[in-house]
This record gives sequence, structure tokens and C-alpha cells, in this order.
Amino acid sequence: MKKWIGLLGLCAWTAQAEVTLAPAFSDYMVLQRGAVAPVWGTAKPGEKVTVEFAGQTKRTVAGEDGRWRVRLDAINDTTVAGGLKVTGENILLIKGVLVGEVWFASGQSNMAMTVSRCRDFEKEQTAAKFPHIRMFITGRSAQLQPQTGCAGKWWICSPETVGNFSGTAYFFARALHEQLKVPVGIIHSSWGGTSIEAWTSWEAQQNDKRLSMVYKPWQNKPKANQNKPGNLFNGMVNPHIPYGIRGAIWYQGERNSRQISFAKVYSIQLPMMINDWRRRWGQGDFPFLWAQLPNFKAVNPDPNAPSIWAHTRESMARTLALPNTGMATTIDIGEAKDIHPKNKQDVGRRLANWALAEFYNQEDVPTTGPMYANHKIKGATVRVQLRYAAGLKAKAGDAVTGFVLAGADKVFHPATAVVTEDNFVEVTSKAVAKPVALRYGWADNPVVNLVNQHNLPATPFRTDDW
Repeated sequence: MKKWIGLLGLCAWTAQAEVTLAPAFSDYMVLQRGAVAPVWGTAKPGEKVTVEFAGQTKRTVAGEDGRWRVRLDAINDTTVAGGLKVTGENILLIKGVLVGEVWFASGQSNMAMTVSRCRDFEKEQTAAKFPHIRMFITGRSAQLQPQTGCAGKWWICSPETVGNFSGTAYFFARALHEQLKVPVGIIHSSWGGTSIEAWTSWEAQQNDKRLSMVYKPWQNKPKANQNKPGNLFNGMVNPHIPYGIRGAIWYQGERNSRQISFAKVYSIQLPMMINDWRRRWGQGDFPFLWAQLPNFKAVNPDPNAPSIWAHTRESMARTLALPNTGMATTIDIGEAKDIHPKNKQDVGRRLANWALAEFYNQEDVPTTGPMYANHKIKGATVRVQLRYAAGLKAKAGDAVTGFVLAGADKVFHPATAVVTEDNFVEVTSKAVAKPVALRYGWADNPVVNLVNQHNLPATPFRTDDW
């Protein structure tokens, strides 16, 4: 009889006589409050399985393939804590279970970047006394076929453990925990240097001819790889579906910013992945939030210089057209010489603020910085209206920077921008008598300073499609 492999929390879920649980059902887990909670695993075909938690008892019988699943009724009481008991031919007791808010966190190296590598680590470590914040850290695994098991375990947040937590996910969880006063669980599943197509199921993307450029390099390469389409979904996402979650946060895009053509196709890939995950989780259009790429590389004063990262940011912003989505603009907190900026505190906080304001209905929480709404051209002046723009201003009282204008010749020139009394931005350039197009922050590392009353940065944008 096959046994559980206990090395570093490795969860081997294969058909066997003993009743087993899916990977995330382990000690110190967090169940999503206010929602039906699927609980599943394997057992001997036909074996009777009973699940008990918080006064509930659910029974089922394992199918011919050995799989079983029950659904716990929604629990709203976040003071509930205790053990989850599963009984078949053997008994499993999962200890330290909490009920609260659960989010799935994924992406590449900036999501994987640990608290120990973030700004002010010693200070953060000392303060990390939050036993009601838990994080399941998923082991890296690229697989050719969807898996039901994975390596990983839940960790309780403490000064001794927080250094290994994802920085972005931890600071996101901390902001939620402090504001909502409930337990927060994060299922963290990320891998540095990986592409979005690896995190999306192959089934969802294989027939889309618009992505042929993405798949072509993998022809005649039969082995699993962390960047092969579908392989990380198979090994690091599928094992957690359909664990009850509130939503997901995502920090990725650097790998897909190798060429402008890849950056543009990201506008197809990101919504494709979101829709794929939502469909498979079967929990409706759950909230999905992501961090937009920050400023990076040397400042280039040429307003006509091509920018791959600007195109990726645009693709990310366009994905806001999907329902229940949000984006943290980070154009002000990157580092020119480091693709892994250390300030993950603000990234996590901005993601959490969007969640708190839009999905938890918390008042007086700033959602985001200014975002483009529309513009009108009158003579030589372009008048721009922005959303989320109360108290629009240049940060630190300086002149507004980051705008450029172009005429019909499609050549951009530096522009002067002024915030008007009625909270618009009026943009002019002596070099452009008849403006046709406007851009703001359109560069890898733009010099920008437009913020709202909360000092949150305006999201880069353009009005052309050149």
C-alpha cells in the first residue's frame, strides 16, 4: 500500500486504500468564510468517507476512480477554530483550522520574492506576530498532465517563519487582516522567470491561433518545462482547484516582455488565464487583482523610443475590462537597476486597498491612483479627464511631468501639463500646433509624478494605437 510521503510537507495524492486529502487540507489551513467549502481526496473505490468540522458532518462514498468530495456549509463565524476530521478505513485529523479570507497568489519572481529580501526586513520580521495569517507554500513542479497532488504545507506567520513568505502576498494579507480583523490564508504558488502561458491550462489556449508565436518554440520538445504552455497550471494550480477562495492576486509579466509582439499578445493571455481559472474553480467571477509592471531600466529622454514594458502595462490595464478585476499601479516604486524592487510593502498594500474598497465594501480606502477616462482636443490643447482623480496634483508640488504630444506625423515631443481648477489636465507642446495623440508615462522607466489626493500614482496610458 502506498503511503503519504512526509518529507517537507510533500503531499502525494494517489489512488490508495487509505482515505487521503488534497494537498491544501493540512494542519493550520484556513477555510473561506461565508461560502460553501469543497473538501476532497481519495479512498478505496466504494469506501464510505465522513468529514466533520465545526458541528457539521458530511458523508459520501468514493467513486470508481477512488475520488471523493463533500461540501461543507458556509461558515460565517470567524472565531471558529479547531480540527477537521476525516474518517474512512483510517482517520485523519487536521489541526489548527481557521475560518477567514483565503486568496490564491501566483506569478513569477516578484511574487516569489520572500519577505527576507524585501525592504526593512529586520523591522518586518520583528513585527510579524500574526498567528491568524497563514500561508501555504506550493513546491515548484512543471508537469505535462494535470496533477492532483503537490508538495507544500501551511505555515503560521511568526518572526521565525515570515522570512520565507512571499513578500507581496504577505503584505497583502497583513493589510486585509488588520482592516477586516479576521484570519487570512494565502495559497502561494509562484516560480521565478516563468511565462503566463505556463500558468494557463493547455486546453484553454491550444486552439487560439493568435498565440501561435507563443507555442511554436515548444514544438518537438516533449519534456516538461516551467515555461511550457500549461505545465505550471498542471503542477501548481490544478492541485488546488476547487479549494474555496475569495479571489486571486497575480504578479507576473516580465518574462512575457521580451518583445513588443509578446507584450501586445499579453492582452489576450491575461484575460484568458483569468477566465480559465474562474471556469475551473467554479466559484463564479471571483476577484482577480494584479500588479502592473513597475518602472525599470535606465531613464530614456527620447519620447519616441520603443518600450516593451509600456506595451505590457497597457495590456494589463486593458484587462480591467473583465468584471471583478483590479490593478495596482507601481510605476513609482520600481528600481532602475533591479528587476526585483524591494518595496513590496506598497505593492501588497495597493492590491489590498483595491480588494478592501471594491470587494469588502470598506469605506475611506483609496482604491487606486488616477486612470485615463477620456480626452478632447481643442486647438493646440489636449484636455484630459481621469478617474480616481480627486485632489489631482503633481507629487511634492512640482510641475507635472511625463506627458508627450504628437501631430499627424506621429513624432512625439515633450509637453507641458497643468492641472486645472476643475480637476482636468491640460496638455500643450510648442512643437505640436495640431495635436493628434497623447501619451503619459510611455517608457520603461518614465519620469512621472501625477498623483491623486492619496499620493497614488496615475496609471500610464496612450490615446493612439501606433
